[in-house]
Amino acid sequence: MTETLDITVGFRATMSRLATGVSVITTRSGDTPIGMTASAVSALSLDPLQLLVCIANHLYTRTAIAEHGRFAVNVLGEDSEALARNFAASKPDKFAGVETFDDHDVPVLKDAIAVIVCDVAEALPGGDHTIFVGDVRYCDHRTECRPLLHFAGGFGTLRAPH
Repeated sequence: MTETLDITVGFRATMSRLATGVSVITTRSGDTPIGMTASAVSALSLDPLQLLVCIANHLYTRTAIAEHGRFAVNVLGEDSEALARNFAASKPDKFAGVETFDDHDVPVLKDAIAVIVCDVAEALPGGDHTIFVGDVRYCDHRTECRPLLHFAGGFGTLRAPH
């Protein structure tokens, strides 16, 4: 058992060295907006247009996405650490004071630098996570913005390109 724990701790520490963009995944449960901070998001396919998100099985967001069948990936900008921490917290109303649009049957964060709205194409098992493959229904982005990054357990930003 100790060997399994050691490799798990080592794996987490090793993977923390993979810098990733920070997104807030949003959906609905009935009329209630649901959201969480995530870094396990990736483009998957151009034909058809698809992306994937990985959500821990114990999270309510996972259940809400499966039931609603649609979700949005809201990519956060370099000035959005507070927003990332808000949606990472376990609290009853993560949307209090957060401006959203609801043009796509899911809440979209006004302050996101990019947004992708997807219908669930597949939900695949991935150990203690569910891998949601999403068919892209809408996407948009702002130019001249830099992303918020997650690295080694903290948040950071990119330097301006030379």
